[in-house]
Amino acid sequence: MSEDEYLEQRLNDQINWYEAKSKSNQNWHKGLRTIEIIAAAIIPFLAGFGQGTLVNQIILGVLGVVIAVCAGLSVLNKYQENWLNYRTTAETLKHEKFLFLTKTSPYDETEPFQNLVERVEGLISKENSQWSRHSKKKAQEQ
Repeated sequence: MSEDEYLEQRLNDQINWYEAKSKSNQNWHKGLRTIEIIAAAIIPFLAGFGQGTLVNQIILGVLGVVIAVCAGLSVLNKYQENWLNYRTTAETLKHEKFLFLTKTSPYDETEPFQNLVERVEGLISKENSQWSRHSKKKAQEQ
């Protein structure tokens, strides 16, 4: 595989994947937290009106369930943790790419392409190992 092929087919592809996963997890995290905050803010407001009415009790109960479900999904799927991990990996891969393209240390010595491949594949392998451990732990918890 040539340098250009590796940069395009492997490195850029991985950067794009990690950026997309980071954005998706960020959206899920912020969306669920926003729903939790809004539902939690509505509860005391509604509690002051129509106390004891069945409709008000049902609405308050539903809002409590919504908060619990959002919090549970956030903990179960670790959206914030994944968002930050994927963003960190994407930025680290970009950093390596730009060091390589500018022939900056550690890519200013002999065999810079081989060095890039080893470092990039090491980063990707580390991320895959963390994902595998997380998936196994998640499966054991269920």
